[in-house]
Amino acid sequence: MAEAAGVGADYVMNAKRDRLVIAASSLGTVFEWYDFFIYGTLAAIIGRTFFPTDNPTVELLYSLAGFAVGFGFRPLGAVLFGYLGDKLGRKYTFLATIVLMGVATAGVGILPSAATIGYAAPAILILLRICQGLALGGEYGGAAIYVAEHAPPGKRGFYTSFIQAGVVGGFILSLIVVLGTQWVLGQEAWDAWGWRFPFLFSLALLAFSLWMRLKLKESPVFVAMKAAGEQAKNPLKETFTYPGNKKRIFVALFGVAAGLTVIWYTAMFQVLYFLQNALKVEPVVAQMVVGFGATTGLVFFLFFGHLSDKIGRKKPVVIGYAATLLLLFPIFHLIGSAANPDLAKLSARAPVVVSGPNCSYDPFAKVQPTDCGKLLDYFSKKGVHYTKAVSPTAQVSIAGAVQADTSPAALDAALVAQGYDFAKVTPSGAQLFMIFVGVLALSALSGATYGPVAAMLSELFPARIRYSSMSIPYHIGTGYFGGFLPLVSQYIVAKTGDPYSGLWYTIAVVAMALAVALWGLPETRGAKLDATG
Repeated sequence: MAEAAGVGADYVMNAKRDRLVIAASSLGTVFEWYDFFIYGTLAAIIGRTFFPTDNPTVELLYSLAGFAVGFGFRPLGAVLFGYLGDKLGRKYTFLATIVLMGVATAGVGILPSAATIGYAAPAILILLRICQGLALGGEYGGAAIYVAEHAPPGKRGFYTSFIQAGVVGGFILSLIVVLGTQWVLGQEAWDAWGWRFPFLFSLALLAFSLWMRLKLKESPVFVAMKAAGEQAKNPLKETFTYPGNKKRIFVALFGVAAGLTVIWYTAMFQVLYFLQNALKVEPVVAQMVVGFGATTGLVFFLFFGHLSDKIGRKKPVVIGYAATLLLLFPIFHLIGSAANPDLAKLSARAPVVVSGPNCSYDPFAKVQPTDCGKLLDYFSKKGVHYTKAVSPTAQVSIAGAVQADTSPAALDAALVAQGYDFAKVTPSGAQLFMIFVGVLALSALSGATYGPVAAMLSELFPARIRYSSMSIPYHIGTGYFGGFLPLVSQYIVAKTGDPYSGLWYTIAVVAMALAVALWGLPETRGAKLDATG
């Protein structure tokens, strides 16, 4: 097998073929992640349509729980499609994944609401999310490996960075379709039925993606491996018995996938929910500024992928982790002070303190069991930042003054008297620019940790079990650490009353990933990808 590209002695440079490989794989990734992110982008609407309650916060949490379910099933999809990819080939496996994703997403678009068919609606929705999770479990590994196994010498990091950028592209496309549909239909039609169009639009994306991917030939590594009889007889079993592979899987899961994913989801979804919910920014404005920042930030994924071909894969990832630990809170405080400065000043000038003998709060409970919990429930619904304290009886202090009457009407009046305004805000041009700078900084952190990873993981594992070995830890890490981030972080925010408190989840996971990467992540640049590598 030739060292040149790690794809066998018959490897021939072909620029036209390479462009098709990158385009078809990356566009397929864009479309498949579009399908997945549409759900996250429309979480609030999905919550009130399929999980109706009298509490928007709880509806959002239920919706995000459904979002997390899809991620929870990604490892099972990685096992299933990883096995097929190592046994039957890369091409046809990720053709199957994109069909499953497209059909499941369109299903959400035609699913009747809970008001129409009752509990069957959320049950069917969860089943569709499971199908999406299974599909994604096979998609990323297939696309990344396919591109890596075609890449010419010295460009593997750059070529595969388009796959990483394709994931961001799916998020951006979901925002474009959502905002475009709202603009064409108007808010009333959008709220009534128009929100279903982005889900149905996935059928058109599916058709185009299939047309592109059917033009592709099988990976040269797999072809050579099949001809030489080097295929694994049982890829799943060999994944855990191949010499040294258990440590590689451990490092890939806890040192790579978990860390990069929580940074990415914080940079996209966490900042979007932060703007819309905690800072009361108009949803369309929030989506536009995050989408524009993410679009501009795509360059970081390509840059760090290219850089990893020069300086190695490990350095950008480790530096990106360390920078995230140092900069995450300052970046979010920058965004917070720019998005709604009056709210930030008001929280400092007229703080809300809720106290009592037992101030426990369960955001999912329909009725809070304690008087203090009921007060916390009130402020959580209002989206008011509060702190908790201990006192003999349940009480509320606003701007240092204890409120004698804690009925909702009296608290409404007290908050308004202090200047609290719950109307949605539209930041000025200068403020939007500062938010954009913050989103761009988050994109840079994500690009440093995500851009080199497809090449790194492809190089980390042997060819005969590469699809399974790469997909399983990647999707456990991204599925559980990343997929549950929106739910966990928003739950922490709802429970504590602090809009910044959800960031501690990201900090904890990234700190763990940095420690594992420093301990066990090898440098993979220059590794062969053929059957002997």
